[in-house]
Amino acid sequence: MTNEMTMALQALADDKGIEIDKLFGIVANGLESAYKRMPDAYEYSWVTIDPSTFDIRVFAQELDEEGEPVGDEMDVTPAEFGRIAAQTTKHILTQGIREEEREMKYEEYAGREGDIVTGIVQQTDARYTLLDLGRVEALLPQSEQVSNGRSENGNRVKAYIVEVRRTPKGPQIVVSRTHPGLIKRLFELEVPEIADGLVELKACAREPGHRTKISVASNDPNVDPVGACVGARGSRVRMVVNELNGEKVDIIPFSEDPREFVAKALSPAKVKAVNIDEATGTAEVIVPDFQLSLAIGKEGQNARLAHRLTGWRIDIRSESQKAEEAKYATDDWAQGEWILDKESGEQMWQPADGSPAISMAEWERLTAEAQAEAEGEVTDEVEAVEADVEVSETDEATEDSVEADEASEQDEVSAEVTETAEQSAEEAQAEPEVSEEVADTVVDSEESTEAGEESESES
Repeated sequence: MTNEMTMALQALADDKGIEIDKLFGIVANGLESAYKRMPDAYEYSWVTIDPSTFDIRVFAQELDEEGEPVGDEMDVTPAEFGRIAAQTTKHILTQGIREEEREMKYEEYAGREGDIVTGIVQQTDARYTLLDLGRVEALLPQSEQVSNGRSENGNRVKAYIVEVRRTPKGPQIVVSRTHPGLIKRLFELEVPEIADGLVELKACAREPGHRTKISVASNDPNVDPVGACVGARGSRVRMVVNELNGEKVDIIPFSEDPREFVAKALSPAKVKAVNIDEATGTAEVIVPDFQLSLAIGKEGQNARLAHRLTGWRIDIRSESQKAEEAKYATDDWAQGEWILDKESGEQMWQPADGSPAISMAEWERLTAEAQAEAEGEVTDEVEAVEADVEVSETDEATEDSVEADEASEQDEVSAEVTETAEQSAEEAQAEPEVSEEVADTVVDSEESTEAGEESESES
């Protein structure tokens, strides 16, 4: 009988994966519980079992007024426990074995948070999905599932262990398909250089089901980190993408220079320049106009992932926007924001310089005064310009009158010159007439002389 009990316990221990000493302890606890249910049983008692002979003994001690054991140990082993004792021992043995199995399962997965497991989809509903991991089941909540990646029953999927909980019904393993750690573990499985430590995965930013960005660095100058992760013709990264149901993966080379790192993180967009402000943790990125939408991404996705990957707050601007800002950089603009006063419920203007907030009526009054002052300045400028115009017109009139006087004097002088010229011309014309008369007189005198001579000759 002894050999049969020992062999039975040994077979049970081998089948359940439990040490046989623990089974002896469970049997002893069951017999002790059965003994304490017997009449005239000692309150302070315990059971011992000899593993070699399977000899069962019950020992007890008396208790004093304070509940402390006193006196010598007494062997109070009953002649037989009976049927009730056997049933109690069986029940406690079964329960003890079950608890031991749960503890073993919990210890198996308790230290595996952050690890990746492969399970078979058993059940799927609107709240969660159950994955069979072999000895235990894993719980995949709806919040940890990718919206476009629901799996059918029987499909084999990989998941990331987020938490292992101890419950009365056994360990509860919570897994995730959206955690960024899943990307790291998948690349460790597919890229031997990462598992060996030659390539280090620095950071990961993910929007599950859409896009993922990872930064990698090489600890060996002879190893290209991006090429190692991509693989021959993209074979390695393709395996990761297939496991993620087509989610896009961008592999970015890590750089200690924040400017270069931010520029690479905005891939596939081409960056023109990056300005780093360490005081505010902001990186101002300048891109060509035709690259602005690509750098921002659909609904800002590319910029968000780059921010999570690098840790810098990224402000993306196009070249034309930067030029426009430089054009108006010298202009003063009112800085502040509208806030809601909790006490009065009114809108208040809070200046950015930290001065007290003002009401909307006060803000409108100050704005009106500023506008009136601006209009007054404009009016003064207009009046000054008009005065300058009037002075210039007066000067022009004076100049015109002077020029007119000079022109009239020149006309008078020219008229006098003209009259003198005409008189000279008339005198010039008059002189030939006088000469003609003189000539006629000379001719007549000559003729008379000739006639006198002829008369003398005839006489």
